This record gives sequence, C-alpha cells and structure tokens, in this order.
Amino acid sequence: MGGGGSSLQSVLLSLMLAFVLGQLVAWVYYATHTGLSYARSFVQSLILMTVVIAMVMSVIGNNIITAFGLMGALALVRFRNIVKDTRDIAFITFCLVIGMACGSHKYGTAIIGTLLLCLIVLYLYYTDFGTHQPHNGFLRFNLKGPLGPDHPIIHVLARFCGSYTLLSRQETGFGGGAEYAYQVLVKHPARNERLLAELEQVEGVESINLTMQEKLLEV
Repeated sequence: MGGGGSSLQSVLLSLMLAFVLGQLVAWVYYATHTGLSYARSFVQSLILMTVVIAMVMSVIGNNIITAFGLMGALALVRFRNIVKDTRDIAFITFCLVIGMACGSHKYGTAIIGTLLLCLIVLYLYYTDFGTHQPHNGFLRFNLKGPLGPDHPIIHVLARFCGSYTLLSRQETGFGGGAEYAYQVLVKHPARNERLLAELEQVEGVESINLTMQEKLLEV
C-alpha cells in the first residue's frame, strides 16, 4: 500500500506540475501572439495537451507493451485541423516535451526548460527578432519645367535613396508643370525629413508628399 500511495502521489505531482507549466506556456503564447489566427481553443489545448502527455507517460512507465498499445490507440485518432502558423507548431512541440518531462518525473528539466524557453519567446517578441521591413516609399511632387537626368531632384534622390523608379508623369496644365510619382527605397528612414527639406529647396518643386510604410510625411 505504501508503494501504491507513493506512486499515486508522484502521478498527482506530475499532473499538477504539467498543468502549472502548461498554463505558463499558454500565458506566454497569449501575451506574445500577433496576427489574426488567434483561437481560444488552441490556448486551452496547450494546457490540456501538456497534462495529457504527462498522464500518457505515467501510464506507459517502463512497460513496452503498454507503449505500443497506446500508439495503436492514438493512431486511430485523426486530426483534421491544419496548423497554419509554424510558431503554433513550435508551441505544440513545446508542450509535448514538457508533458513528457513531467510524466517521466524529470521535474528539474521540465521547470528549467519551461522557464528558459518562455524567456526566449519573450525575448523574440519584444526585440522583434527576424523582422525585415524594407524601407519602401511613394514620393509624389509637382514640378514646373522639364525633369532631365541632370536635374537637382535626381541628384537628391540618388543621395537619399538606394533606388528610385518613375511610376507616372501627369501634366497639370498650369505653367507647363507636371505631377511626378516615384517609388523609392530610402537608405535611412531617419533622414526622410532632410530628404523632403532638400526637395523643397529645389526651384519649381511643389506639393511634395512622401508615404513610408503607412506613415505620411508632407511638406
């Protein structure tokens, strides 16, 4: 009876630890989730998955026959939900490993691993690690007179932009002027104000408008 009581206590400890750690992972997922694919059921499933895997590991123990029996039973279950976000797959794997560690009574590994991985997730979230935003922009202005290859505007664009492409030229009908639209790839977004200031100083330039990644700068 003593051995059975001790075994029951260890199973209860494994399941409770799996629940606590699974809830910690779910909170981190909730706090760092971005995008439109959020689902309450998925967050709850992270907790349940951790506890279930811990229970499976407790049932299996060192019994190979039981392990094969569970594998056969789980093979009959078909999961039709498609995980679209690879980040969600990482969290699923995260919970599976935590549940395995708890169920095999490797509590230190489960706790340390969970804390470390949660810190990594928070670091990736708050530092925006891996974010790549090319500094594309849309520049529009009115110019009186012709715009040749040696015009001061071209020299300004060459200094501040890695590339610039003329998208359209439309006659305004006032004094022989025209409206120009350029797609630009700026070198340093912090210098956008200076770019606009130098364009404003060019003779004949009016109504300058620069749109950068949903941010509008106007002169």
